[in-house]
Amino acid sequence: MKTTILSMFSLITMSLSAADYEVSSPNGKVKVTVTAVESVTWSVTYDGKTVLLPSEINIQLQQGNKTLGLGKIGKVAKNQIKSSFENPFYKKFLVRDDYGQLLLYSNQKMTIEVRAYNDGAAYRLISNHTKPTLVKDEMAEYCFAADYQAFVPYVNDNRSGERYCYSFESYYDEQLLSDMFYDSLAITPLAVCLSDDTKNASERELLKAIVMDAGVENYPGMMLVKSDKREMTNNMSNQNVQRSMSNVQRLKAVFAPYALEQAIGGFDRLNLIPTRRADYIAQLNGRQALPWRAIVITEKDADILNCDMAQRLAPACRIADTSWIRPGKVAWDWWNNTNVTGVDFASGMNTNTYLYYIDFAAKNHLEYIIIDEGWSGKESLMIDLNPDIDLQRLIAYGREKGVGIILWSSWRNLIGNDPMGGNAVSEKVMSHYAKMGIKGFKVDFFDRDDQQVIASAYQLAECAARHQLLLDYHGLKPFGIQRAYPNVVNFEGVKGLENSKWEPRVGDGPLHNQPRYDVTAPYLRMLAGPMDYTPGAMTNAMKDNFFGNNNHPMSQGTRVHQMAMYVTFEGPLQMLADSPTKYMQNQECTDFIAQIPTTFDETVALDGQLGAYTLIARRKGDVWYLAGMTDWTPRNLTVDLSFLSLGQHIADIFVDGINASKDATDYQRIRQTVSASDRLSIHMGSGGGWVAIIR
Repeated sequence: MKTTILSMFSLITMSLSAADYEVSSPNGKVKVTVTAVESVTWSVTYDGKTVLLPSEINIQLQQGNKTLGLGKIGKVAKNQIKSSFENPFYKKFLVRDDYGQLLLYSNQKMTIEVRAYNDGAAYRLISNHTKPTLVKDEMAEYCFAADYQAFVPYVNDNRSGERYCYSFESYYDEQLLSDMFYDSLAITPLAVCLSDDTKNASERELLKAIVMDAGVENYPGMMLVKSDKREMTNNMSNQNVQRSMSNVQRLKAVFAPYALEQAIGGFDRLNLIPTRRADYIAQLNGRQALPWRAIVITEKDADILNCDMAQRLAPACRIADTSWIRPGKVAWDWWNNTNVTGVDFASGMNTNTYLYYIDFAAKNHLEYIIIDEGWSGKESLMIDLNPDIDLQRLIAYGREKGVGIILWSSWRNLIGNDPMGGNAVSEKVMSHYAKMGIKGFKVDFFDRDDQQVIASAYQLAECAARHQLLLDYHGLKPFGIQRAYPNVVNFEGVKGLENSKWEPRVGDGPLHNQPRYDVTAPYLRMLAGPMDYTPGAMTNAMKDNFFGNNNHPMSQGTRVHQMAMYVTFEGPLQMLADSPTKYMQNQECTDFIAQIPTTFDETVALDGQLGAYTLIARRKGDVWYLAGMTDWTPRNLTVDLSFLSLGQHIADIFVDGINASKDATDYQRIRQTVSASDRLSIHMGSGGGWVAIIR
């Protein structure tokens, strides 16, 4: 995977001659203005419309006894970059990376790099200090001109009460910016609907701005809090300015402080919980580019489904030979509680059960199985192993059948309880199991993104790459490592199917509207990168007959809603969450799911509205995979097939059955001939879906 510079305009360097510096996107619609007077701010417009009002950029550094800041801007350089890079482990093979670039150099050895893309803008700070430096704080804010509707994913389940320990799994509070809770952290991406008419804003096509960070390395991830607007207006002497700014809504970045001490704790003692944090957020040991502070802008919601901002701002691939990385699908044991029937052995965490899973995976051309929590001891991956699981036998049988095995691990066990000194433990564990023939690890319960955890995630990825192991990170959301180390094949950090196991009923239905979440997460959570939602439920229910059941779980919405997730949701490693027995009882659906790739050559966003529905097409080779999903609202949509090549094509289609509103498992399979000139009329029932393979 290489970056190809197709063309670059000449560098223009100038001395500071004015307070404002501008850079525009290639199409001229996005304009970023950096203003440097007493402080530095950035503001963003889209096609002349205000997206961000002037918002502060600053940093507080400490070098020994010396306090340093951003400093004053000296020289400035502007470029127009046209480039691209290849990524065979993504939703498209070739990624365009065209932008206007602004570089501002300060007298305090700091650089501000600003980029203006056709679909958004971003900046990052670059420290050119060569001596060890502490980052006391970084000031990044997003000021909006009015009280807009927002989709806010709050931190709401702290581990052991520690403010910055969280699984990164959040539903979305749909509320006005003014109604955000001052005392609550929000994770990103966070969406803001830019309209003065806030009533039903989320249901209409509006200009939207989505706040996110990207390219995070050796630095904490960004969270957001609502900031009191009076901090801004009360410091302004001009009364007219105060009045014009009175409705400004301000979000500012918050970062987890550096952890000085930690202890085992959290859920089932699976976490490392900081017990003492420093008064700084990061330690820099030399020149370092800090993460990007980005805002994605769109006037058409569907375009978010095909946005490449996270990929473009991520570090380039660091694995020289990626030929061994094998994306694919995996049969998973935990969600279905290893419930298999019609066999002559007691199912559970034992060898016979996993031989059965391997047979199922081989028959259905799945690349992997996962052996989840319970194969190893609570405190180690090398001792106190489950005597009922013969790993050597399973590995040999899987090799014979062409099925690889991935093992579950807690993060703390894989690093030996030491984020900064756990290299020896992870090297020992990974070397041992790679030699045995294990293909990777599902690493669970990170539940933090402070500097040590982000650094540890990179160390584990590099170690795993040396041993040709895949990694699936849980308790983290994507932050850029997935491009640098494509052996990191998925992330959790999503309110996935597992939540249905314990979802309570309130009144006449489930507490949470999962189908609405399913058509919100692709626009927001998936903007950051792949998500291990773990789809594929074969027991499906409507609102009136859904209930949480740990041992025999079900999903909200229809069977086809679940099937459509395999096209809609990004994930180079995609799980089949239900029991092999149930998949074999529903072989027609299983055969269809098994054909869907997990990486693609091209993606086309067909239609969609944030929080309402999605409609997407993806191509692998000369085969197209299409899918639609809706919330509890039935929808009639039109699929424009003009992206197809000339000639006749055969479409294999699954649609919600006529009785799906009574029995959510009801579906109909249709085969028909289509061409690029066709426009298909499709219907999705309540909580429904639509999915097709076109050859």
